[in-house]
Amino acid sequence: MMQMDSGAGEVRSIAWWEKALLGVRVEELPRLVPGLLLALAVALVAQVGASALGGALLRLQGLDPAGKGSPISAISVAVILGLLVANTVGVHRAFAPGIDFAVKKVLRLGIILVGIKLSVVDVLEVGAVGVPIVAALVAFALVAALGIARRAGVSPQLGALAAASTAICGVTATLAVAPGIEADDREVAYTVANVTLFGLVGMLLYPWLAHAVFGDASAAAGLFLGTSIHDTSQVMGAALSYRELFGDERAMQVATVAKLTRNAMLVAVVPLLAFLHARRAGGQGGGAGSLAKLFPLFVLGFLALSVVRTVGDLGLQGGGRALGVWDAASWKAIASLVGERIPVVALGTALAGVGLGTRLAVFRGLGLRPLLVGFAAALLVAGVSLGLAALAGPLLG
Repeated sequence: MMQMDSGAGEVRSIAWWEKALLGVRVEELPRLVPGLLLALAVALVAQVGASALGGALLRLQGLDPAGKGSPISAISVAVILGLLVANTVGVHRAFAPGIDFAVKKVLRLGIILVGIKLSVVDVLEVGAVGVPIVAALVAFALVAALGIARRAGVSPQLGALAAASTAICGVTATLAVAPGIEADDREVAYTVANVTLFGLVGMLLYPWLAHAVFGDASAAAGLFLGTSIHDTSQVMGAALSYRELFGDERAMQVATVAKLTRNAMLVAVVPLLAFLHARRAGGQGGGAGSLAKLFPLFVLGFLALSVVRTVGDLGLQGGGRALGVWDAASWKAIASLVGERIPVVALGTALAGVGLGTRLAVFRGLGLRPLLVGFAAALLVAGVSLGLAALAGPLLG
């Protein structure tokens, strides 16, 4: 539809590619800049803060942080900083368009790029035993979290976010699922807070629990760590602690691959939860529009980059080159840049936008029930993970 601009004649309608990529006409981009820069600034400060906090946490555990990744997610810190800014100095309405762009468009870019971290070659390293175990645990976590949320009386959106974050990959899963189930910013922010809190507790306590239960059974310990803790950074922090504390490299390898296997299931879980939401809302199952909502384009992009990573990894077999071009070191560096460094900034910017657009007063309306749902889901999944790791660990060697 054409819009009239008095004194300036007709304003052209937005093109399909502008709507898909930007959400606004190209000539309106300047009004996005202030809010986008603010969200980006918060994300960059969050990276520095997460690094400092992570180093302090490692030192508290008696570990040297030099050369180690931070166990504190910069993406989680970004939403907290955004909340602090919004609820102290406040955010002028001139920043709103750019913040909205960060939450909707930059978010999708970050999720797409994360796909290059996931390789079928890595997933298959856990073998014929590990993959079904991880898949079974993900399915259990989804059903359990949805059931707990329903009994607790929280919104279906909060229940779906709790399920995805607990079952798959914490913050990234929360952000990927939210658009398809029409979750609002406060529900996203609350879920991120749960992931941060309960994942951090697991990261600190579960290495000691794993060693107490499994002793020298490295694969069982790694499988437990990789399947029981929420966010990827938290799993890596726990696995790193386990390796440093107990001198067990194998446990760290199994934990890493088990977590990557969970992350890969994001491709199936996003459309599944979107379908359940559409059915609950009375949506129809057919048509291109409904298909795009159930299997959004950013998930296809995520999957496409995962395929690229898999093909590249396969090319390295037998001393070859990734995609016929890069050696192993160069390919690893490219995957790290595209799949880790850029997404941390992109997803951090999106989460900073969520924080900047959220007032703490809205959480009073949600109450403590979502917190209890997150706690119950985390505890239940950890218990089942412990049992499955005890059964399957010996089979992994």
